[in-house]
Amino acid sequence: MLVTIQPGSITGNIVAPASKSSMQRACAAALVRKGESVIHNPGISNDDNAALDVIKQLGATWSINDSVLTVKSEGVAAVSNEINCGESGLGIRMFAPLVALNKHTITINGKGSLVTRPMDFFDEVLPLLDVKIQSNEGKLPLNIHGPLLPKNITIDGSLSSQFLTGLLMAYAAADAKDVAITVVDLKSKPYIDLTLKVMQDFGLKVPENRNYESFYFAATPHAAASKTIDYTVEGDWSGGAFLLVAGAIAGNITVKGLDPFSTQADKAVLQALMDCGSVISIQPDVIEIGPGKLQAFHFNATDCPDLFPPLVALASYCEGTTVIEGVNRLAHKESNRGLTLQDEFGKLGIEVKLQDDLMLIKGNTGVKAATVHSRHDHRIAMACAVAALKAEGDVTIEEADAVSKSYPNFYEHIKSLGAIVK
Repeated sequence: MLVTIQPGSITGNIVAPASKSSMQRACAAALVRKGESVIHNPGISNDDNAALDVIKQLGATWSINDSVLTVKSEGVAAVSNEINCGESGLGIRMFAPLVALNKHTITINGKGSLVTRPMDFFDEVLPLLDVKIQSNEGKLPLNIHGPLLPKNITIDGSLSSQFLTGLLMAYAAADAKDVAITVVDLKSKPYIDLTLKVMQDFGLKVPENRNYESFYFAATPHAAASKTIDYTVEGDWSGGAFLLVAGAIAGNITVKGLDPFSTQADKAVLQALMDCGSVISIQPDVIEIGPGKLQAFHFNATDCPDLFPPLVALASYCEGTTVIEGVNRLAHKESNRGLTLQDEFGKLGIEVKLQDDLMLIKGNTGVKAATVHSRHDHRIAMACAVAALKAEGDVTIEEADAVSKSYPNFYEHIKSLGAIVK
């Protein structure tokens, strides 16, 4: 699919999409708890749909009426010998430990870039929990035979916090008692805050967070509430970041549905927008933003690596050289995002240098008309589209439909703000 963005200005109001980080965790929590869960504002992205399919294969039933998702579950009890996580990195990392709660062999598969992502973590950790696992040399498919038995273990948290999220959910499902998961070098701590908050909201057993170095499940028994719970999926700061950057670059807009007090890591985009000099007003559930005299900024994205693409688009219009830390977190995304951003923004005439763990973007040199490629990466497609809003000519994005992974309505949303999208 080709999409062409013509330069112009945007204005108006827009509601941010539902957070797939919140939605997918809610699906897992609804599966783990016994009873009925009512989830409002459910996401519609490919990753969200993959999560719904997984919990169905793991024993839950669900229905959607009038944008309300109702999930019924008796706990993790697989009804299939195979699940497919689509292209969702969070999905595979979160659901694999839940799959391991079952007493028979289940195959976990995926598609697209997910089949190339490293899964060595499970090869190393699941056997410590009495789970038999066979992988394809550290990649999908995974054959997992449980049941998982919670024990005191130490894990590496440097690659992704999503592995820890899955283990915390599995330990809660198994009603772990007097055991702790110790974590070395945990990255993306705010996403663990989100996991713990979702677990609490769904009445699951929540471990004691000991300074993000260990997570202790007490010996006291825990009985999950049997009543129906109501949960509202948050607005998505990851997708919302592109809307906010679009406003900072191309016009005065109002973005609704983003909670400034959210635990989502990508809320940190606000700091970058303030630091670079955009005109911004932050209120509960409403953020007004417009262009200012944009200046280069320094930002540490180690705990929020998904902000690299929108921040590179922003930096392209900032006077001077912007420095973003955390490049080492980008290798195992839908693409190697450090190199991809360097290549695709290079086509737009923006110089991006990679220096150890730093990315340096030379801004305000003019975004050129060009044809770029999403590399089948949703955030690259959106970053190029946002950068195109004030380019010197038309920007065409190849494989532009990659946005369906997280934000299917993205082009329609920026079009509703006045962007010229063809």
